[in-house]
Amino acid sequence: MNQIYCFGHRQPDTDSIASVIGYADFKNRSEPGRYVPARCGEINGESRFMLDRFGVDAPVFIPSVEPTLADITYKPVFALPQDIPTVDVATLMAKEGIRNVVITDAAGKPAGMIGEHALANACIGTIHLAELAVTPVPVETLARILSADIVVSAHPVLEGRVYIAIDALHVTLAKMTAQDIAVVGDDEPVQLALVSAGIAALILAGGAPAGERVKAAAEDRRVSLLTTHLDAFGVGKMINLALPAREVMETGVPVLTFTDTIACARQVVAGSTFRAACVVTGEGTLAGVLTRTTLLDDVRRSVVLLDHNEASQAVAGIEEADVVEIIDHHRLGAITTLRPIRFFNDPVGATSTIIAMKYMETGLSPSRQVAGILLCGILSDTLALRSSTTTHQDKRAVRFLAPIAGGDPEKLGIALLGAGMDFSGVPLGTLLARDTKFFTLPEKTVQIAQVMVPSFAWNRERDEAIYAALEKARSAAGADFSLALFTNVLENASDLYGAGDAVLLRGLFGEKLPARLPGVMSRKKDFLPWLGEKLRNLGRA
Repeated sequence: MNQIYCFGHRQPDTDSIASVIGYADFKNRSEPGRYVPARCGEINGESRFMLDRFGVDAPVFIPSVEPTLADITYKPVFALPQDIPTVDVATLMAKEGIRNVVITDAAGKPAGMIGEHALANACIGTIHLAELAVTPVPVETLARILSADIVVSAHPVLEGRVYIAIDALHVTLAKMTAQDIAVVGDDEPVQLALVSAGIAALILAGGAPAGERVKAAAEDRRVSLLTTHLDAFGVGKMINLALPAREVMETGVPVLTFTDTIACARQVVAGSTFRAACVVTGEGTLAGVLTRTTLLDDVRRSVVLLDHNEASQAVAGIEEADVVEIIDHHRLGAITTLRPIRFFNDPVGATSTIIAMKYMETGLSPSRQVAGILLCGILSDTLALRSSTTTHQDKRAVRFLAPIAGGDPEKLGIALLGAGMDFSGVPLGTLLARDTKFFTLPEKTVQIAQVMVPSFAWNRERDEAIYAALEKARSAAGADFSLALFTNVLENASDLYGAGDAVLLRGLFGEKLPARLPGVMSRKKDFLPWLGEKLRNLGRA
């Protein structure tokens, strides 16, 4: 089942958090488990108070929706341990019709890869017959690889050089040690001489029979004796394929994790000589193999945007996501989608009001927890129904939710706003960033923060620090100017601070900042339209 993630904006306020929780719950009534409440920013104090008050978990933190390797469905992984004979790797490749097999170490972590190139090298190596050797290999395994019969098993494991007895006998005998293996044809005197030399094993090639005298001598001298129908060249070729995979595999295979982005993976695979990469778990064990074919699929996370509709406010990677729906109550911003989607925008006081209306319209009743969360979202964004953005729909939604959530909404609103004004231990820069939004207005990019304060004395005592923090934020964001509204609910007004071009700010506001703005309680309704009109007028001047 393709999950759909519900996101608020980057600096989520209480309405943003509440609406994603409420909408995911609403949609999951008909599609259980499909909708996931998510967030891409930190929880502020007011939202934490709300979640704790109603015993609800915070939305899952997902900092980016850019597709990662965790979003890919992997085919079965063909991997073999590094001690397995190379011939078994080749057999698997032929059987499954695959070009590469990952070789893993004892812990299951990728150690290398055997592909057609590595196998070709193993086979070409048999041309150098004098350089043949086997690393420790059970005699039964060697017999299986050579399609040989074990006539005498004197050594359970063989290890040493392999000689094809094509030189003069005395030359071959001079080279060999007690660990080595000889390959010989149907020449009993040579067979007996090699056995008498006390070598480790004798392989009779070309279907040569093992005579009784040779068998007796092999048993007496503790020499393993094998017979095979392969000719000497065939034995040499298969001896190389008896090498353990670790001796043949190619190393340096790219390794990626589930957290790596698909865009990054495409670059890695394209630049790899293997044209592939291993994907590992957090513990480093093999989880899948990426190829160019795997990366052809268009992988996008499905996303619902709530409480915003501007790309600058959306979760990182939104341009790589599949936006399926937008629900908002702000002005229309510049966001585009690949296909037609559901878009609902209603200029009510809170996105949580829109979600509550969906419950009311469908006859569904939210749980106490969800009702309480939505109620807090409305009370927060409308400043306990005191903001100029408050509509009759917001009040109706509060009347619907309050009996389900339990308690007095007036008292809940006061407690909620009070929690949002607890600034103890919070740096000023963090406080401003909690509720900062970016807007593209006529020819200007502006960031506007809003902070609810218990009294204007709080911010006036910090004038210089506020200006310094705004300039730092403006510079970091590359905005034309940065503004901050310090809003006092009891006095129904806001103090405005700004950083940026001094001439521009003076032209906009006509006085030195900070400036008291009576009646300005809402950034989106009271302040932003007014600011936009001011910028238009300046542009015409």
